[in-house]
Amino acid sequence: MPSELFESVKIPKERVAVLIGSAGRVKRRLEKLASVVIEVDSSTGNVEIEGRGNSENFFEAVRAVKAVGRGFSPENAFELIGQDNVLEIINIRDIIGSGEKALQTKRGRIIGREGHAREQIERETGTKISVFGKTVSIIGPAEDVETARKAVEMLLEGAKHKTVAGFLEKEKRETDKFTI
Repeated sequence: MPSELFESVKIPKERVAVLIGSAGRVKRRLEKLASVVIEVDSSTGNVEIEGRGNSENFFEAVRAVKAVGRGFSPENAFELIGQDNVLEIINIRDIIGSGEKALQTKRGRIIGREGHAREQIERETGTKISVFGKTVSIIGPAEDVETARKAVEMLLEGAKHKTVAGFLEKEKRETDKFTI
C-alpha cells in the first residue's frame, strides 16, 4: 500500500474483530469518515492505514485504530475524527514499575469498586477512559484529558480516592469559572 500517508499499527489480536466489526461495518465506517484505506491482518493484529484525503483525517484515523486497540468501543474511538479530541495512552508500568500483582492492584484502583472511580473521572472531566492490559487510555478535549491524566496518575501513585475526588471537584470549579 504505497502512499505519502501510510502507517502500520499493531493492535492486540483480541481487538481485531472489534476494529473490523460485524460484516466489516466498523472498518468501512472508519475508512469513509477519515478518507483512508485500512488493511487488517487478523492473524498478527497488524493494521495498515493509507491516507486518501487530508493529513489531519489520516492522523485521526491512526489514533482511532490505536484507541480501538486500547479497549475503546468504535463509537468512542470515532470521537477522535473530525473533533478536537485527543488520545492519551498511559503505560501503567512507567509509573509503578514491574510486577503483575502491582499492575492488577493499580488497575483496580483506577476502575474502582463497580467502576465508580473511572466513572467519576469521566463524569468530572468529560472524557472517556479505557483500562486495558498495561495501559490506561483517555479520549477527550486536550485540557480535559490533562486533568483526567493527573487524576489517574494520582491514583497510580497511591492517592486516596477521596483526595482524587477533591482534586477533580476543584478543577471543575476552576474550569466553570472561566466558562461563559
